Amino acid sequence: MKKIIRFLCLLIIVLASVGVAGCQRQENSWQTIKSRGTLVIGVDDSFVPMDFRQKNGKLVGFDVDLAKAICKEIGLKPDFQTIDWSMKETELRNGTIDVIWNGYTKTKARAKKVAFSKPYLENDQILVTRKNKGIYNYRQMKGKILGVQTGSSGADDLDNYPKVLKKRVKSTVLYDTYNNAFIDLKAGRIDGLLIDGVYANYYLAHSKYQKEFKKEKLPYPSEKFSVGINKKDKTLKNKINQALNHLEKTGELKKIREKWFN
Repeated sequence: MKKIIRFLCLLIIVLASVGVAGCQRQENSWQTIKSRGTLVIGVDDSFVPMDFRQKNGKLVGFDVDLAKAICKEIGLKPDFQTIDWSMKETELRNGTIDVIWNGYTKTKARAKKVAFSKPYLENDQILVTRKNKGIYNYRQMKGKILGVQTGSSGADDLDNYPKVLKKRVKSTVLYDTYNNAFIDLKAGRIDGLLIDGVYANYYLAHSKYQKEFKKEKLPYPSEKFSVGINKKDKTLKNKINQALNHLEKTGELKKIREKWFN
């Protein structure tokens, strides 16, 4: 019995030490990041025009340019890591990434888990359909099949405002990327796609099939893109916000917007 008690006491001491060390690491995360010299950025590398790969494999996009500009301001090098978008908050909580930076919409549900930088871009959820389907507005999606990306803000809107689409459609199909969803939409395997406007507008503008599709803005609240940061990383959040403010004042943020959105 005495041996068991001594073992339990030792175990409690060890666990307490690990917990304190973990808290210290979390509280001093900025020092860790600064010492490392890199900011690990979680991205979905198929989300045009925010983060996507060219044919040669190079990662480009609005958020890529913005992240590079902000990292330069705060004295870090960006380290872009492709992640499973449905696991983004888990990756951030576990510390495998420092920030989520990929057309990441600020929502009330996400704000319970993640801290957000100041917004830097606006977005809307839209419905994309094939013109030959005869679907001219979202009300005509009754009994149809809808595509949506797993873990997206569109998926959240689908659940939060069920009268718009969820209660109308026959079923929904979840996709890991919008690119795969567009392939199915073009092939007629789904009737409509709930998607971020910034993605759809850019994708269709650069597609030879753009005239075959119809876009409609949905009656969901407008969205704002922000950087997702661990709630305890207050110093990092402040530095990102200060850099955003500086890029706004110098006109650099405007240049990046014009480059990708004319």
